[in-house]
Amino acid sequence: MSLLTGSGLSGTSVSDRRLRLPIGIQTFSDIREGGYYYVDKTPIIDRLVRQNKYYLLSRPRRSGKSLLLDTLRCLFEGKRELFEGLHIQDRWDWQTRHPVVRLSFSDGVIKSRSELDAHIRHQLDTQRHQLGLADSRTELVSCEFSMLIRHAHEKFGQTTVVLNKHGKSPGYAGVAVEV
Repeated sequence: MSLLTGSGLSGTSVSDRRLRLPIGIQTFSDIREGGYYYVDKTPIIDRLVRQNKYYLLSRPRRSGKSLLLDTLRCLFEGKRELFEGLHIQDRWDWQTRHPVVRLSFSDGVIKSRSELDAHIRHQLDTQRHQLGLADSRTELVSCEFSMLIRHAHEKFGQTTVVLNKHGKSPGYAGVAVEV
């Protein structure tokens, strides 16, 4: 990993501006475009993505899980401009863009199975809308999830990437990738 002292995205030389620490910022684009310091973790990301299909990443609270998942989202969606000057810039196939489904369970405490189903259905509806897919409600949430992944693959012609963040649980982030 190397410390980058800016993104170079704004056209202003890094030495011409004072960079800030990205305290509390969880989106990769905000850090890269906002004049913040960034430590290039793309060599590790590149190796992870190419070695296996599925990962369960365990990290302590407040250690960058959300930022990591957002970086993966930007990478698989092919947002090349955000990776300018980073390790992965010339090592990634930017022509291939994957549909990305991102789920999060960090929105408070879920107390029952019906609340869990409602929470998941809401997220699946949001993801379908963002991907421009038709509504595909079924009786079982698991069937809806499978259909979302399959329909995204059919529409975009690429493997669907699933990013899952477990919020208040002990620091897990799941990444399911099949490339």
